[in-house]
Amino acid sequence: MAGRHLILAALAGLLLLSTPVQAAGRTYETWLAGFKHTAKQQGITDETLNMAFQGVRPSERVIKLDGKQPEHKIGFDEYYKRTLSADRIAQGRSLLRENWTLLSRIEQQYGVQAQFVVALWGIETSYGKNTGGFDLIQALASLAWDGRRGAYFEGELIKALKILQGNHVRRQDFKGSWAGAMGQIQFMPSSWFAYAVDYNGDGHKNIWTTRPDIFASASNYLMRSGWNKGERWGRQVKLGASTDRRLVNSNAKYSLTEWNNFGVRDMSGQPLQAETTMRATLISPDGSGGKTYLVYDNFQTIMAWNRSKYFALSVGMLADKIAEARPGTGRSTEPAVQLNN
Repeated sequence: MAGRHLILAALAGLLLLSTPVQAAGRTYETWLAGFKHTAKQQGITDETLNMAFQGVRPSERVIKLDGKQPEHKIGFDEYYKRTLSADRIAQGRSLLRENWTLLSRIEQQYGVQAQFVVALWGIETSYGKNTGGFDLIQALASLAWDGRRGAYFEGELIKALKILQGNHVRRQDFKGSWAGAMGQIQFMPSSWFAYAVDYNGDGHKNIWTTRPDIFASASNYLMRSGWNKGERWGRQVKLGASTDRRLVNSNAKYSLTEWNNFGVRDMSGQPLQAETTMRATLISPDGSGGKTYLVYDNFQTIMAWNRSKYFALSVGMLADKIAEARPGTGRSTEPAVQLNN
C-alpha cells in the first residue's frame, strides 16, 4: 500500500508540474503565436517582441497567486498597525521634507496636497523599496494565457510592450507585482498610459526610478479622478445615541449640518464644524460595532485608486501624520493649506 501511495503521489506531482503547459484548451506556444500576431497589428515590432519574450515561460507561481482564494480578513485595527508603523510615518515625514521643493511645485500645478502623494507612495511600495520582483512580461503573459481574465491581461500586455518599445524603462528593470502593477506607485500599464507624466522632460515617463515623474504621475491620477484640494479625506467620529445605525455604510450623503442633527460628533464629543457645504458619508469598515468614519469626496477619489476601504483609510491617516512635517506647520495635526472640516 505504501508503494502504491508513493506512485499516486508521484503522478499527482507530475500533473501539478504539467499545469502551465496547457490552459483554456491551448498550449502556451499556441497562445503566444496568436498574441504576437495581434501585437504586430497594434504596432509592436518584431524587435520588441523578440527582446521582450526571450526566455519567457509561464509562471506557475503567478497563476497560483491569481487563483488563490482570499485569506481570512483581518480587522482594520490590525491592518492599521501593520500599515502605519512608526517607521513608515517617520520616513514619510522625512521624505516630505527632503523633497519639499519638488513636491510643493507639483502640488501647485496639480492641486493635490503633497502629503497624500507621499502617503500613497508609502502605502503602495514603502517609498519605493518594495515594488515587486516579478518580471512584468512573464507575469502578464502568464495571466493572459491562463484565460481566467485573458482579454484584460492581453490588453495590459500590449500596453506593457508599448512602454518597452518607447524606451521608458529598460527590459531588465521592467518588474512589478505578480498582477502587473508597475513602479513605485504601482500603476497598471493602462494607468501608465492614462496618467503617467514626464515631469522632468527627459522624454520618458519613468515611474520606476525618477521621483519627479513618480510624484507628478500620482498627482495627475488623483487630480483627474476628481481631487478637491480644499477638502480633507475624512476623520473618525462618534455616533450619538440618536444616530440611526442604518446610515452607516449606506452610501447616504448629507451635509455636516445634517450629520450634526443625526447625532454624529467629533472624537472629542463636540459638534462638527458645519460652516461649509461639504457633504459626507458615514462608513464603518468592520461593520456594526466597529470604528466609524465620516468621509468626503476625496476619500472616494482615493478609492478610485484602490477599491479597498482599508487602503483608502490608511492613505488618509498616513497623510495626516505626514502633514505634520510640512514647512510652517510645526507639530500641528493639520496641513498648512486651509482645509474644510
